[in-house]
Amino acid sequence: MTPKKVMVVDDDVDFLKELEETLALSGYEIVAVQNSKNAGNAAAISKPDIILLDLKMEGMDGFEVAQTLKRSPETNSIPLIAMTGYFTSEEHNEIIKECGMKTCLKKPFNPLDLIARIESVLSDGRDKA
Repeated sequence: MTPKKVMVVDDDVDFLKELEETLALSGYEIVAVQNSKNAGNAAAISKPDIILLDLKMEGMDGFEVAQTLKRSPETNSIPLIAMTGYFTSEEHNEIIKECGMKTCLKKPFNPLDLIARIESVLSDGRDKA
């Protein structure tokens, strides 16, 4: 079975490397994108199964990246998981609705919670296909 491809968009280099390692150890193929302005093109080219998207980044923030991804026919069906350390749990539901996200993870998060959330979103997509 081919490993699922996860694209991670975050401008924090150390956090990005940590996520890459965690996801790789869990059997995922990783596409890491540090510059949010490149996220749309990277997603169109790499065709990930799911995208983890930090909401607070320099340049284009995660909200703008999500809107760009949702407008493109090449990327609009890719499920998005928001990651943020700046919004409260109550705000997560609004973020999810506004940006078409499947769920939102509050940083810092446990690696096992991350993997469980990815698997949950991916299995939801398979059920609807």
